[in-house]
Amino acid sequence: MTFSILLDRRAIDDIQEAIDYYEENEPGLGSKFEDDLNNRLVTLSENPFFQIRYDNVRCLPLKIYPYMIHYSVNEKQKTIIVRSVLNTFKDPKNWGKL
Repeated sequence: MTFSILLDRRAIDDIQEAIDYYEENEPGLGSKFEDDLNNRLVTLSENPFFQIRYDNVRCLPLKIYPYMIHYSVNEKQKTIIVRSVLNTFKDPKNWGKL
């Protein structure tokens, strides 16, 4: 049983910001970040029931990069809504409302 993944606009912006940051620092690193993220999204589509962290939002860290996927699960529709992909080195107070 696999779940469909939907990316919120904020998540898309977060992902693009991370790709741009890594690509500026080292060409090709943005693609590696994207590969790591995509691998974790596959994991989520196969098993989305990781721990709820807050307000019915679950989190899954990337394996290589210091980012965490914040998402919600709709079991009836079999969908995962990725709310944000946040840098874990940044102060959570600066993340804003998800």
